[in-house]
Amino acid sequence: MEKENKKKPNPTDVYVGGRIRLRRNMLGMSQEKLGESLGITFQQIQKYEKGTNRVGASRLQAIAQILSVPVAFFFEDAPGADGSEHKGLSEDSSTSFVVDFLSSAEGLQLNRAFARISNPKVRRKVIELAKVLADDEEQQS
Repeated sequence: MEKENKKKPNPTDVYVGGRIRLRRNMLGMSQEKLGESLGITFQQIQKYEKGTNRVGASRLQAIAQILSVPVAFFFEDAPGADGSEHKGLSEDSSTSFVVDFLSSAEGLQLNRAFARISNPKVRRKVIELAKVLADDEEQQS
């Protein structure tokens, strides 16, 4: 007997899973490593990240601790149950732009490399360089 009415994952579960994946990737942590830290399999982590399985409160708190973020990180700009976004008082899309950027391969590489620079002066110089390059590219267009 086939299951005809496959239940679609809740948009919030999908969103939270995506934020878990984003943060895990930002840290360069594998699904296996996160699973080990939680005492579960990497397949379970995959299900959480896809939104197939809902993450319980205590498990989400443990994940937040392991990934060094507050639990609220997983819900920033989360969609409502109907799929519409609840932005609260913020109406700009800068947060979703940052999430999209950090989800890209280049964004992850840049973030990891930048995070390894410990000297604040060097970090400021990198930011200044990026701004100059962006302005230069804008003027050439």
